Amino acid sequence: MNRPMNIVIAGGGTAGWMAANYFVNKWPSDKVNVTLVESPDIGIIGVGEGSTPTLKRFFEELKIKERDWMPKCNATYKVSIRFNDWSPGSGVKQYRHPFISQTDTFTQRAFEVNCRTRRLGLDSHVNPEDFLLNGVLAKQNKAPLTPENFPFRMEYGYHFDSALLGNYLRDVAVERSVTHVSAVISDVALHASGDISHLVTDRGNIEGDFFVDCTGFSSTLLQQALGVKFNSYSDNLFNDSAVVLPTHAQENIQVETQSTALSNGWCWSIPLQNRTGNGYVYSASHLAKDKAEEELRRHLGLENSDVEARHLKMKVGQVEQHWHKNCLALGLSQGFIEPLEATALHLVQICIEYFSDMFEKGAFSSVERVSYNAFAKARFDRVRDYIVAHYKLNTRNDSDYWRDNRNNLVLSDSLKSIISTWFNREDLGNEIKRQNIGMHWDSVSWHCLFAGYGAFPALAQNQPGRGDLYIEQNIERFNQGCALNFEHHNAVLLAQQHGE
Repeated sequence: MNRPMNIVIAGGGTAGWMAANYFVNKWPSDKVNVTLVESPDIGIIGVGEGSTPTLKRFFEELKIKERDWMPKCNATYKVSIRFNDWSPGSGVKQYRHPFISQTDTFTQRAFEVNCRTRRLGLDSHVNPEDFLLNGVLAKQNKAPLTPENFPFRMEYGYHFDSALLGNYLRDVAVERSVTHVSAVISDVALHASGDISHLVTDRGNIEGDFFVDCTGFSSTLLQQALGVKFNSYSDNLFNDSAVVLPTHAQENIQVETQSTALSNGWCWSIPLQNRTGNGYVYSASHLAKDKAEEELRRHLGLENSDVEARHLKMKVGQVEQHWHKNCLALGLSQGFIEPLEATALHLVQICIEYFSDMFEKGAFSSVERVSYNAFAKARFDRVRDYIVAHYKLNTRNDSDYWRDNRNNLVLSDSLKSIISTWFNREDLGNEIKRQNIGMHWDSVSWHCLFAGYGAFPALAQNQPGRGDLYIEQNIERFNQGCALNFEHHNAVLLAQQHGE
């Protein structure tokens, strides 16, 4: 091809504009032209959303500073997720799953050894947030930004308004040469080969060499026009609905997401600068829509409030092929796994990055399509497994929903092996290496989940003494000393608003 390749992205939102920005940042205009088509009539979901640390890397690669985008998206910092009431049967009221940072290389072995000691029946300190620095910062509500003299890299995510982030990324993309077309797509025309030829819109036909489907759950290009099958995760993950209600901003804005188990699902609490986003993710086959809203209102103390709730349906699973013909699906078009570990944009980003590498490696052809599809499928499946484990390990008995989740035997072989390894007191790190799945969730993250739930074999009756590296290595002093380098979250956000 002597001319630049024309990539057409159908649909905006966070996924579409992330792809547009990444493509124009990676490829010069003499190689690739990027056009994004979105309808002015279709809004995005726009709830408060959280991310993993991969989003930090995205902004770094695009050379977008936090002080530029965060205030415009009401964004806050995120260092962990706090899980409340998921495992009352084990005596655990709450636990944190902190993001893993460089300082944790000094403490993670002690955490894993203590967990192994506990699995062998000896009492030991196994609280994840005490071993990992971001857990300490979460308890002290400190932002994860370091002074110049702090020699370790911190990993963290963000909370943000997803609608505002989409708008911000749109403005950046247009400034960086992405063509933005506001139009309604009415049809998708195909070549005789089955490839997409052009999009039919109320602004005329929009032709392209390659198309990216970011049209949401409708998946107008990949699933509707090209007929790619969607494979549901409904036998693994029961939740298919959500009800959303905002509340006032927290006076002391927290640096973590909260996930609180309710009768038939769980409630997120995401602190933004201007409000707190709340939503109840539940199973419609276990709980009626109106009852879900009533329960969320009680949980938030909004029984008498006239604030209108929004009800959402979720299509949980993934497409059989994420890249088919000359079309790539991203975001909700490619699949969705409930937001328990904030993996939605994480999956979008790593798929964008890997596709870009494979597309370029194959000289902008379909040569690497099989490799890409295997990568994307594995990523979705392994994220699903980690989420399923949260439900499988629960110890609640207040509803059929929680018992059905705990008794569910539809598990992947990968997850079965991980659970078996843990309870058989074998080396979990070696099992993760054997399966080659450490790039999805590493050993420390799995230890956080099991230990956080109090999911251990029974303690030995006769305790010979406490083998505890947390105490022996004085990890509390180490982490508390490190935490002295960090400032309170509210103070950092205020300075950011003033451009400091």
